[in-house]
Amino acid sequence: MSVRRHLFAAAAAGLIAFSANAKELRFNNPLPESRPETQELIQFAKDVEENSNGELSIRLFNGGSMTLENADLLRTLPKGVVDMSLLWANYLGRDAPALSAVLVQGSIGNVDELTAALPVVRDIFESEFDEWGVKTVGNLAIPMLYASVFCRDEPVRTLDDLRTKKLRVWTRDQVMTFTKLGVSAQIINQDEMYISMKTGVVDCALYPALYAHTASLQETAKYAAYLYPIAAGPYTLGMATTKWNALPEDEKAALTQAADALWERTNEYSSDYERELAAREKLGQQGVTFLEDFPEEDRALFLETVSETWKEITEEAGGKAPEYRERVLEALGRE
Repeated sequence: MSVRRHLFAAAAAGLIAFSANAKELRFNNPLPESRPETQELIQFAKDVEENSNGELSIRLFNGGSMTLENADLLRTLPKGVVDMSLLWANYLGRDAPALSAVLVQGSIGNVDELTAALPVVRDIFESEFDEWGVKTVGNLAIPMLYASVFCRDEPVRTLDDLRTKKLRVWTRDQVMTFTKLGVSAQIINQDEMYISMKTGVVDCALYPALYAHTASLQETAKYAAYLYPIAAGPYTLGMATTKWNALPEDEKAALTQAADALWERTNEYSSDYERELAAREKLGQQGVTFLEDFPEEDRALFLETVSETWKEITEEAGGKAPEYRERVLEALGRE
């Protein structure tokens, strides 16, 4: 069984039991409870409590229930508004453009490249977060994902077809790439994607089949076609540096040990493609017709355009962004 399939139904509400005398850390998790990453955070919280003999506990607030905007976390987390938070670099471009430009969606094409790049990416992330007064307690790896275009009413499996539709995406670099290709794309948060598809705000949504059920895409999309691979930088488990420094050494050790175990569980990609195919099959049983993949020439053009976007946003970000890109390219053997 894949390490990512450990589900903890008893903790489905995201509230971890703790003793009356335990110190409790509030953890902001913007991901919904249905996401595998949330289940991994539940295990992280259980490990922290076990490592500390019940003296330290994590209380998870899932699905954005703390109403903290992802884009604001570099402002709110260092101030101690919340004790800990899950952060994703691509959402932080307003305040830290160099950080959000380290990787863009589609810049890495396979698991071998991802494995080569991750040590460099993690090092860059940690140093950048340090400058914002955020301590990297640990990282949570994201699976190798495969982005498909899910459409509500009509089959779409070419860029020409897609140019006649309104497309939902989730990052600015995706908007830039699709715009270069003549596709109308807009950022819509996951929690708004269902209603946006249902009401026709967008005709199609870019999303991995593996996670489609977490956004109920099987209820709003009739067709889907694979477009490109997604290898992303990991999530960061962040804490205000001042809060971290104030913790006693045994509590730091309990958190670090649990974070190391979290990384070991999630930094494993051998079954990702099989899980993707299984997800497509299940979606097919639920009424989503998976079409043939986008044509090879369309996929090649898309990835070529992604490379242009990556270079453009690093130059736009300035500062250390071009240096970071060069470090990642060197790790990938693409100097």
